[in-house]
Amino acid sequence: GCHLELDRVASDIVLSSIKNAVPSRWAAKVEELRAFVQSRRDLTLRAFLQDSALELEDLYAGNKSWSDLCEDAGVPTHPAGPREPHLRRACGRLLHIDDPLRIETYQRFLSSESPPDLASLPETERRLLRMLIAALVDKVVTKTTSLSDGCDLLWRHPQVRQELRELLAVLRDQLEHVTVPLDDNAAVPLAVHARYTRIEILAAFGIGEGAKVAPWQTGVYWAKDARADLLAFTLDKTGDHFSPTTRYRDYAISRDLVHWESQSVTRANSETGRRYQNHAAQGSRVMLFARKRPSDRAFYFLGPAQYVSHESELPMAIMWRLEYALPGDLFAAFAAAVA
Repeated sequence: GCHLELDRVASDIVLSSIKNAVPSRWAAKVEELRAFVQSRRDLTLRAFLQDSALELEDLYAGNKSWSDLCEDAGVPTHPAGPREPHLRRACGRLLHIDDPLRIETYQRFLSSESPPDLASLPETERRLLRMLIAALVDKVVTKTTSLSDGCDLLWRHPQVRQELRELLAVLRDQLEHVTVPLDDNAAVPLAVHARYTRIEILAAFGIGEGAKVAPWQTGVYWAKDARADLLAFTLDKTGDHFSPTTRYRDYAISRDLVHWESQSVTRANSETGRRYQNHAAQGSRVMLFARKRPSDRAFYFLGPAQYVSHESELPMAIMWRLEYALPGDLFAAFAAAVA
């Protein structure tokens, strides 16, 4: 029941002391790791983060990686692969992973000294493998690179695989939501209320086959073979990333109702507009993905949604009912993002 209130000067002093106690510059992080190595034997990413009070985002800032830090601190690392710098930077693209299925499956894949046998993998695991590979090698392969070749490339980088295993162990300790698998569509390895990048979403729905996923730039994607409309939207549109014609009013009305606006060219009687309204009768599904701000790499998967009603057109203002209610913290965060 205690309350401590500081004046502005005292508050600034306390906050400055806390900030200075945590290494922020790269050289300071290197020295922190050197000191840690001298005092401890169990050198792991998890142990170092706990000792240094650093967050994963602090360590991976500026396109750096755990392997870079170890190397600069004189810690022995595995021999470098042919695209070592690129794949080390790519490790930082996985900080959003927050569901047990990806973490456990990726750990199992990466613990093997050879890539998985694609021919023997169930479709769900094949898609999970492609989600991992596409996220890591997207910048260093072409659209003709096969998934098998992408796997071979990653497995030629033992230090990167070691780092990924340690990173996933830390992410497993930081899970914030109880996610819900899409049990009715086992081939799509997504979990409701987990976060995914556009690359992962398309790979999960089986779009394409190679190591590189086709680009998805807009907020809507009709996955024809999967019979699913994928709607990815940003809640806070106050920045420079949006023009007046793309500042669609997307927000959560309640924990199970979402207001969403279509693209500005969509009429209610168009093929797309009719599909939105009649998706249940036509046997297609609507999947919603939302992020708070444009700088967020990943979107929260809100799960399947049912059409409720719409107003106007060009764009259509549609109300969707979520099959899985938003957790309280997500609803509060989404409401704050558009306040």
